[in-house]
Amino acid sequence: MFIIKYRKFFFILSGALTLVALLSLAIFSPWNFGIEFTGGTILEAGFPDGRPDAEELKGKLALLGWHGTMVQATGDDGYIIRTKDLTETERQALIAAVSNNAMTEIEERRFNSIGPTIGSELRSKALWAMLTVILAIVLYIAFAFRHVSHPISSWVYGLVAIVALVHDVLIPTGVYVALGHYFIDVQIDVLFVTAILTILGFSVHDTIVVFDRTRENLKLRTWKEFDATVGHSIEQTIVRSVNTSFTVLLVILALYFVGGETTKNFALTLAIGIIAGTYSSIFLASPLLVAIEEWQRKREEKHARHRK
Repeated sequence: MFIIKYRKFFFILSGALTLVALLSLAIFSPWNFGIEFTGGTILEAGFPDGRPDAEELKGKLALLGWHGTMVQATGDDGYIIRTKDLTETERQALIAAVSNNAMTEIEERRFNSIGPTIGSELRSKALWAMLTVILAIVLYIAFAFRHVSHPISSWVYGLVAIVALVHDVLIPTGVYVALGHYFIDVQIDVLFVTAILTILGFSVHDTIVVFDRTRENLKLRTWKEFDATVGHSIEQTIVRSVNTSFTVLLVILALYFVGGETTKNFALTLAIGIIAGTYSSIFLASPLLVAIEEWQRKREEKHARHRK
């Protein structure tokens, strides 16, 4: 009952975190989209004799004057370089810069170009994928909770879950963009979208675990008051939720620290999202149900008094 009793504090905390994330997205815009969404060129170069220092390579590429060029280590002896869409002359300039004007032997393992039309189409599809997932979640929860429409409608469970999901998406996105501005090279790419979709699935699963226990307790009518029912439902599921999230987080942190360079940002986004999702399932979604029920009850009582 502690969480329900002090729910206003957790609402303020959640609102503050969301506001900071929104400010981060606004201040550090335009966001650094990957070439999958904007169009561009990706070069994977191998260095059989040992790859140069990343900062040294970035310095040479900076002399080309191309905005948004990114360098990412891959394997033991390679780099992935992402840059704007290149002409053949610019491609040769890139190869020359990477090979230090033929003083360093390189292997051109991959060279792909993505046009701006394809990038725009991928961006649109990514957005529709997230919107479709959110709509499917609302419909599923409303259907699953259709037999528990008192004291709040089954649709309310779905809408509250969406509020929690928005919270869980904004926070890792805001942190990701801020880190990219100050500390690390990051892009909004396909891996980032994959991480966000994974966070959506994990977060809603965690939220439904608590909602489902609330549904069962409402059917049993063990407690008469709705806030007491929700509070005890949280107490019955909080250990399971935290333990599940903690074990998943350990695996993700292992992927971040031990895995390859190409999966680091993916793992980082997932780790932040899982922490935010666990928090929102326990401290935001369920207390929000109580707040809505209380608001509805007071409104009904007020209307009843006016009718008299």
